[in-house]
Amino acid sequence: MKLTGAEILLESLKKEAVKVVFGYPGGVILNIFDLLHDEKDIRLILTRHEQGAVHAADGYARSSGKPGVALVTSGPGATNTVTGIATAYMDSIPMVVFTGQVPTFLIGNDAFQEADIVGITRPCTKYNILVKDVGELAMAIKEGFYIATTGRPGPVVIDLPKDVTSSKADYNYPDKVYIRSYNPTYEGNKWMIEKAAHEIAKAKKPVIIAGGGCVSSGASAELREFAEYSQLPVTMTLMGLGSFPGSHELSLGMLGMHGTYYANRSIQDSDLLIAIGMRFDDRVTGKIEGFAPNAKIIHIDIDPTSIRKNVAVDVPIVGDVKRVLTQLNRFMKESSFEQWDEIRKSWLKQIAQWKKERPLSYTFLKDVIKPQYVIERIHEITEGDAIITTEVGQNQMWAAQFFKFDKPRKWLTSGGLGTMGYGFPAAIGAQIANPGKLVIDIAGDGSIQMNIQELATAVIYKLPVKVAILNNRYLGMVRQWQELFYQERYSHTNLDVVPDFVELAHAYKAVGLRAEKPSEVDPVLKEAFRVKQPVMMDFVIDWKEKVYPMVPAGATIDNMLFEEKEKKQEKKLKAVK
Repeated sequence: MKLTGAEILLESLKKEAVKVVFGYPGGVILNIFDLLHDEKDIRLILTRHEQGAVHAADGYARSSGKPGVALVTSGPGATNTVTGIATAYMDSIPMVVFTGQVPTFLIGNDAFQEADIVGITRPCTKYNILVKDVGELAMAIKEGFYIATTGRPGPVVIDLPKDVTSSKADYNYPDKVYIRSYNPTYEGNKWMIEKAAHEIAKAKKPVIIAGGGCVSSGASAELREFAEYSQLPVTMTLMGLGSFPGSHELSLGMLGMHGTYYANRSIQDSDLLIAIGMRFDDRVTGKIEGFAPNAKIIHIDIDPTSIRKNVAVDVPIVGDVKRVLTQLNRFMKESSFEQWDEIRKSWLKQIAQWKKERPLSYTFLKDVIKPQYVIERIHEITEGDAIITTEVGQNQMWAAQFFKFDKPRKWLTSGGLGTMGYGFPAAIGAQIANPGKLVIDIAGDGSIQMNIQELATAVIYKLPVKVAILNNRYLGMVRQWQELFYQERYSHTNLDVVPDFVELAHAYKAVGLRAEKPSEVDPVLKEAFRVKQPVMMDFVIDWKEKVYPMVPAGATIDNMLFEEKEKKQEKKLKAVK
């Protein structure tokens, strides 16, 4: 049976069990959108910007574990997706983005709305391809989904020239894919796993670092079994939050630049790090030369290029995290190692003391809303049962610190690229994937404006996404650095004109609510969670509040700044004056 390229695309998406596509129409893909008009099995969500479409596909993927799909036109439509593609690439999110392209005979002629999207996205995709022959389209789509979802996941771009989607070819969707140069390793080397087990058995101060790979491989149960059986404290990267219960007694919370005091101290004092599905990002390690100076390192990751890239490793294990942990758990239980309780007792007691010495905290004020208080109340009112997305900046770090994630795929944030404007469209994608769940975007007043047009998308599709804006009238994280390291020279971080977010919500026919003092926080949250509509909550917070603890750039992760140092400095300044 001969089908047009546009028909092949839709039939292939059905073969891949795709139910939702996020997109925006344009000239060279009108034939595809024409077919979507009568399509019953695939739902297209029309966003208000192509960047919003890709972030929504990303949020859909992170919250569901299924690949996200986006469809956009050529030229600016394609280039508008690049930030979203790079965001997914840095965080290893499975996604397939279909871009329109001018006809093949016009490529290279500077045709109207032509852009070399394959060349542009080559550094930030796992794979991309310009399909030049309609007969190769089905295989390109099959390979695209296979590459996006296997091994270390990532985004794939498939560029579709107008004549390819208009031409006809015999349709036969392949059952399997074999790519000679692409064969991810899933099973860990048994000798390395045995060596790791022996290192764990004799370690007196071990720590697990759980990264995003624990989430993407679905290894949360295996990770918990591993930690509990061997009595191993667990700290998580920003991407790893939720892979191990944040409320568990073995949890150390997040490590790194804005990590907990006890997580960073544990890393620096440890004699063994078990790094699982993480890549030793600079925000985690701080100054590399001073990172975990006394520790041997076991590194488990499906991507061999991530091992030994940033830090030296003693026991490298290439493989899928879930499978490797299953093997490791089995070996640990079958071996006659000593009882963990005695070996770990003094170490866990020391960690408990550090937790008591410096818990995450803030100074509560009766007349001014503290952002940490808003996060705490969101966590308590929802009982932790919400999908949280964030923008990037202070709002992101406060959410990571004060919301205790006990389950995976409840925390969606731009970790590697740090993309402002990510959280709101990602929340829309998560709401589409989880129609019965409460989805909340914790935002800043700066970053929410970068994709605020997607409020129209939420309203039109009746998506009850909630947005909690921590409104300090500044680009808060940059302002924090200016205050601490640039003599309070607030160069272009004061947002002089901030919209009235309540009225803005009303303009989009959404619900707008505002809290200006702590006593108003609970009523606003409860009302927002009650209504079945999109809600924009404006929390007017203390503009001077900073994210603490904080590791200055270039310092080791145990060289942390705390709030009381700031207060002492203020007292000294007042005394001088």
